[in-house]
Amino acid sequence: MQNLSGRLAALDSSASAALDVIAYFDRLTRSRAGLEQVVRGAAVLSGVPARLDDPTHRIAIRVDAAGVRTPPDGPPDPRWLSAVVGGGILRLETDRSTSLVDGMVLERAAVTAELVIARVRGGQPAHRPDCAVVELVVDPLATPEQREWAARELGLTVAARARVVALAEGDIMIDRAEDTVPGEGRRGVGPTVPIPDLPRSAHQARVALRFAADGTAADPGPRVVHADDLGGLVLLEAAVNAGAAPTADLRALLAAAQEVPHLLQTLTTVVGAPSVRAAATELYLHHSTLQDRLDQAERVLGWSVRTAGGRMRLQLALAERLLRR
Repeated sequence: MQNLSGRLAALDSSASAALDVIAYFDRLTRSRAGLEQVVRGAAVLSGVPARLDDPTHRIAIRVDAAGVRTPPDGPPDPRWLSAVVGGGILRLETDRSTSLVDGMVLERAAVTAELVIARVRGGQPAHRPDCAVVELVVDPLATPEQREWAARELGLTVAARARVVALAEGDIMIDRAEDTVPGEGRRGVGPTVPIPDLPRSAHQARVALRFAADGTAADPGPRVVHADDLGGLVLLEAAVNAGAAPTADLRALLAAAQEVPHLLQTLTTVVGAPSVRAAATELYLHHSTLQDRLDQAERVLGWSVRTAGGRMRLQLALAERLLRR
């Protein structure tokens, strides 16, 4: 397929791109992807938001052009490009003329989505747990019967308690709330809840993921964040989602980070440590060296980071930086 795509590219770039679309959705089918992954593929490949609505199966999934799932924004526009998916409709949120690539994206995404719906939402038992089963057990629009069936496929009883772990690449995992959090890299951990409440755990896990960092010098902070530990920080997440302008403290922090290379890592460690001495130990610095760094940070930031109020401002600015990445 890659060789054929390369040959076609020399003759007709649109034909080559259409062939790549076919290969992409074939890979999703082979990997037993979920509906959200299918809609995300349609959005990213077409460059416009994609939306799947199927009232019969209680499905309403919208993904923007950047690959981020967002709530449907009002009723669909009849001018949008669309394709039938069983009892539902897959739409690309654009009224431009249908190109070869757009047509292929719609066709292949619709076929792939129908296969997923028939495999999971139609009640046919899966041979093994897969992404679509996990997606179903956390879908707030799924019926209790569908969610119970999905839970059984995952080896969970109706009386069990579990939590959702959101991973950086967009996937989620159902975890039986053991001490070790599964997965690699950035992770957000939802609260442990009964099976019917897993959609709530999934939502809170995705919120927690936004506060997780890579744990590097360029992106310092904890890689694993538990939703139960966020407290009032969720209000900051809601404000950022609502379109609030960046705060003056965040602008000062980002400007200072450009001026002082080690500033982000230093301040993140200080905020998370019980004392300045503990932070110095974690940073492998002498206590006086860290004090010098904090003096420099306060000069470039314009406020003290060693008072209770200053540490709170700093914590909020660091959290806002993560949310606005």
